[in-house]
Amino acid sequence: MIPFNIGQHILDLIFPKACFGCDKEGAYICDDCVAVIDISRYQYCLCPKPSKVVKGGKCHFCQNNYLDGLVAAVSYQATLAKNIIRVFKYNPLVKNLSKELATIIRSHLELLDNPPDFSDFIVTAIPLDNKRLRWRGYNQAEELAKALADILGIENDFIFLKKIKSNRIQADLNKDQRKENVKGIFSCPDRSRVEGKNILITDDVYTTGATMEEAAIVLKRAGAKKVWGIVFARD
Repeated sequence: MIPFNIGQHILDLIFPKACFGCDKEGAYICDDCVAVIDISRYQYCLCPKPSKVVKGGKCHFCQNNYLDGLVAAVSYQATLAKNIIRVFKYNPLVKNLSKELATIIRSHLELLDNPPDFSDFIVTAIPLDNKRLRWRGYNQAEELAKALADILGIENDFIFLKKIKSNRIQADLNKDQRKENVKGIFSCPDRSRVEGKNILITDDVYTTGATMEEAAIVLKRAGAKKVWGIVFARD
């Protein structure tokens, strides 16, 4: 078996990295394009029309959510963000893009006046079912979680959640359909790993929040103390 770093070097020679913003070779997001990405300076609540929050993850209107808060670095409405997520989700050759996305998320946290403290959290990822995992070849949320664990200096654990039921692709559905579509799709295989833990759930994009909230429900019912979401972009 070819060691990962050598294999990646060979891939970089055959398929050179090119910026998704300007096609400049050398990186998936070059320094010039990173400089113009509008990284959010604020933390927002979980509401469909979110408001800035000074401390903590929720406003008065989203207190009933199982998810305790959300970190989102950029707006999904930005063209570059959409291009990045589309490629990252479906192209296993650019798995290492996760490191650059994690760096942007860290920059977002550094810009916040009252950043959440994740030092005692364990990061996990929204899981894929086996059929979709075989089709894609990898789970982009898990790759991002690994990169975030490294860059934030925290543990990762991908046995917290398991996807036990296939469902329709969320992007094809409206808000109400999305909420119904994710009911019962996750389980917690080992409650003893979850009980009393603070958990950070990773995904690439947060739209209505239905998937992230369903995962938080399962983890909280398994005994998790706190559950936050962390994503590259928010719709």
